[in-house]
Amino acid sequence: MSDRISYETLSWESPAGASAVDELRGGRLTLIDQTRLPAEFLRMTCETPEDVWRAIKRLSVRGAPAIGIAAAYGVCLGIQPLFAGADRPTRGELLAAVEKTAAYLATSRPTAVNLFWALDRMKARAAAEKDAAAEEIAAALMTEAKTIHDEDRELCRRIGRHGAGLVKDGDVLLTHCNAGALATADYGTALGVFYAAQEEGKKIRVYADETRPLLQGARLTAWELAVHGIDVTLICDSMAAMLMRQKKIDAVFVGADRIAANGDVANKIGTYGVAVSARAHGVPFYVAAPFSTFDLTLSDGSQIPIEERDPEEIRRGFGRQTAPDGIKIYNPAFDVTPAELISGIVTEKGVIAPVTADEIRRFIQNE
Repeated sequence: MSDRISYETLSWESPAGASAVDELRGGRLTLIDQTRLPAEFLRMTCETPEDVWRAIKRLSVRGAPAIGIAAAYGVCLGIQPLFAGADRPTRGELLAAVEKTAAYLATSRPTAVNLFWALDRMKARAAAEKDAAAEEIAAALMTEAKTIHDEDRELCRRIGRHGAGLVKDGDVLLTHCNAGALATADYGTALGVFYAAQEEGKKIRVYADETRPLLQGARLTAWELAVHGIDVTLICDSMAAMLMRQKKIDAVFVGADRIAANGDVANKIGTYGVAVSARAHGVPFYVAAPFSTFDLTLSDGSQIPIEERDPEEIRRGFGRQTAPDGIKIYNPAFDVTPAELISGIVTEKGVIAPVTADEIRRFIQNE
């Protein structure tokens, strides 16, 4: 695989050679519409915060880091109309638009903390420009959004390199949901570990859970790994425990949407069951995530808000009815894996192990 992923999950398109303000004024956000994969590889354009909100809500863009990046650009789209005419906004008008846009985008999905982290970072950047004119603040916001995007590329590479040290040549690995290039700027967290191992010359094989009910593992992870030349086998979620019992899995790597101060991890529904099976069969279970996914305001995973999605995603998944009308359906998008089931958390600064509040605090203080 080349040093760069062959596609970008999301990008900001603007006139070539423009100033930061001109980039904002004439720019737009483009995304791979992940609801169309694997059958179609299509890009969609977001020209308003409402477009970004809908893209996040309907999972056209998903994965905690990618959601955060999209939201940062969404703030830029929110202030864009203020620079459409000849008149320029006041500093107060601009800051009000930033607050309004950030508050709106924050309602799109509740669990992935990167969304709120990125919005808070954009608000803080605007507020820090205390004596600046509106155009200078706008330029700073455009620069901040691009910095968030660029930083994610680099930190995912570092996560991959640290995680690759946990992988041996010939290992057979398991992953759940999608924590790859499609979920980040261009490389991935859990799948970034696989890519880094591959780049080191290690021969690995990967089992990908299909990840019910929206099949991110089948539609996205299997597609992504195949595109990058990694030997991947797709399995139903219910098959993972059997493979572990048959000693066919050497380690599990997953991503995360939010990590509490004690190391409890919220990730796609089904992750907890995989972790329980891994512990029962002596299989190491690793989480790969950047420090921006940690939420130190929450002491443990019981405080993580869990998104519940439309029951129709189960009743009529992908358009075909598979459950009776009128039956009750429970559809949480995430579950929480307790820290004691996690062998290590792979971050851009190294592997946190054991996964305890003290060890997490030590890593973050040394960041």
